[in-house]
Amino acid sequence: MSAEPDGPEDRLRRFATIWSRAVFPVTSTSATRPEFEERLLPLARLLSEALRARSFDPEAGRTAGAALVEAHCTDPEALSRTLDCVDAYLVLYCGGDGDREDLRARSGRLQHAMAAGFAQALRERTLAEQEAIARAALEAQGVVAQALHATEARFRAVFEGAAIGIGIADLEGNVLQVNGALRRMFGLSEQGLRVRNVKEWVHPDDAPQTWRLYDELVSGEREHYHLEKAFYRPDGTVLWTNLTVSLLRDADGDPQYQLALMEDTTERRLLNLRLRYEATHDALTGLPNRTFFFERLEKALGAGEGQRFGLCYLDLDGFKTVNDSLGHAAGDRLLVEVADRLQACATASGEMVARLGGDEFVALTTGPDTERTVDELAARIMNALLAPISVDGRELTVRGSIGIVEGPAGERSAAEVLRSADITMYRAKSAGGNRFELADPEADARAITRHGLTTALPTALDRGEFFIEYQPLVHLGDGSVRGAEALVRWLHPQHGVLSPDRFIPLAEHTGLIVPLGRWVLEQSVRQAREWRDRHGGEALGPLRINVNLSPCQLTHPGLVQDTVEILERTGVEPDALCLEVTESALIGADDDLLKPLRRLAEMGVDIALDDFGTGYSNLANLRRLPVSVLKLDRSFTQSMQQFPADPVDLKIVEGIVSLAHSLDLAVTVEGVETGAQAEQLRILGCDTAQGWYYARPGPPDRLHELALVDATG
Repeated sequence: MSAEPDGPEDRLRRFATIWSRAVFPVTSTSATRPEFEERLLPLARLLSEALRARSFDPEAGRTAGAALVEAHCTDPEALSRTLDCVDAYLVLYCGGDGDREDLRARSGRLQHAMAAGFAQALRERTLAEQEAIARAALEAQGVVAQALHATEARFRAVFEGAAIGIGIADLEGNVLQVNGALRRMFGLSEQGLRVRNVKEWVHPDDAPQTWRLYDELVSGEREHYHLEKAFYRPDGTVLWTNLTVSLLRDADGDPQYQLALMEDTTERRLLNLRLRYEATHDALTGLPNRTFFFERLEKALGAGEGQRFGLCYLDLDGFKTVNDSLGHAAGDRLLVEVADRLQACATASGEMVARLGGDEFVALTTGPDTERTVDELAARIMNALLAPISVDGRELTVRGSIGIVEGPAGERSAAEVLRSADITMYRAKSAGGNRFELADPEADARAITRHGLTTALPTALDRGEFFIEYQPLVHLGDGSVRGAEALVRWLHPQHGVLSPDRFIPLAEHTGLIVPLGRWVLEQSVRQAREWRDRHGGEALGPLRINVNLSPCQLTHPGLVQDTVEILERTGVEPDALCLEVTESALIGADDDLLKPLRRLAEMGVDIALDDFGTGYSNLANLRRLPVSVLKLDRSFTQSMQQFPADPVDLKIVEGIVSLAHSLDLAVTVEGVETGAQAEQLRILGCDTAQGWYYARPGPPDRLHELALVDATG
């Protein structure tokens, strides 16, 4: 298997390769696929540059769409496959480090522009071909005129054998002759056509200049004209044609007849309309798609003064469960029914519903009073989802979370509005779902910051932005420093030093906690080795290092192997390491989860049960856990900061200490901030403590200095 592309050019080449493989089978070309790929590469580069440009211009998409036609990709399937390819891979391979939501919005606009450029180029190509036909027909016109004056037999041969429809009328509009091609176009006999006057063939879609040009021709003011015109057939269907009408003069140069040449363009027009529809509508539900929605949203945001907009961003709650349990076909039928219900909710002027993708829908309302109408629209949507939906004989309950953004036009871009709505929707989902929330700028800012931190996490580790501070662990009996807890910090380029609570949950959510935790473990163990080497361990004794483990690390299969390799590589004994695991992570833990901890404990690594007392676990479970240390949560000892302490808290701590010691477990207390607190805990029999009373977390040298002070008295 080949490696993933590394540089931008490699990624661009990969995108062009995927594109060429998708489109080549439906392209009429004599080139080989590699040759065809080389032709697509500049177009891929054009789209990539437009996607990442500082000032976005979708015109590049129109250029790329037109270039497809020039490359003989005129089959509608070629456009469909191209749009699918751009939608799936352009941002992935060419988006760089940009904002993914903004890039997806740009990609959607590029797809729309490509479809428009493709359709326009296909039309121009067709018109050019038609013009060539028209020129040939005009040349034939001379032959026809000459034949009229020369021989009826020769004229008939040209007239009847022509592949395009030909009709001859006098200057009053009376049809004199029609050929077989024209009769077939209209589905009429020659007599049926001849009873019609040209002036009767009016259609509502006639261009404004149609009959002005006709009047100028029959009056002799112009020799010919060319335009697109529709005609009604007898069955009520519409015939679309490219029509060329020319004036025939007699031998003296006086106007005598009008000659009409018609090419049937009905199927081509329907194809162009279908291409436009497919480019702007969702194939599954028939709703407007992301591209069409962004067009309408941008138009609404660009409305004049006094105009407002309201947007509802809907995501179905638990839709993945439907797909996973009943299958994607059932999920699709559910989405179709939801789309129909949503469409029925947005029927007023200025309202529309669109599907962005997956189970995400948007509803837009515009006008001067959207502060009221958007709330009403959201309420209608929630009510529309109340009734169960029947799928494959099952009654499915559908719920949704809605984020609402409302405001005056002209203040925000479409991407900013959609991002705010998306953030607000997830806030509604986090609050339990089946509800709608209004956008809050402060909540948006916090979410954007979290998103920025999440995206910066992977590279932060590579750039060395993390560092570790150490908080001493002090023996309550003699006051000596016995070790330290390693606490990771993030020196962010913009936000400064971030504490673990700002980024550890994000790292756990993204899975980065595993490599980050491995880095913290290795750095901490190396630091323990440096402390031992600096003072020899003779006067001070070994300093133990405590390292926190997240629940994700507990389930990672490489935990034991990584720990063993780090200890062996640094030359540190296992009993110098203590791994801290939160009580909540071990509540209800089965043997598979406990097995890695047992293996580490058997090697000599201490396991500490952190935040003990906060998880409401069964105390009897302590006997089956491979722990050797209980870290008592600070909530139990806060009342001991003052004298006298709460007697109830004293009894609770005394009981926990007694229980722990009876199970041969040491007790460490967190959050010690006063001397009175430290003394009370010593009397109660706690073994070690940490907190600001002894020292705040700091650099490793500070711990060494504290240890030396304790050793020398």
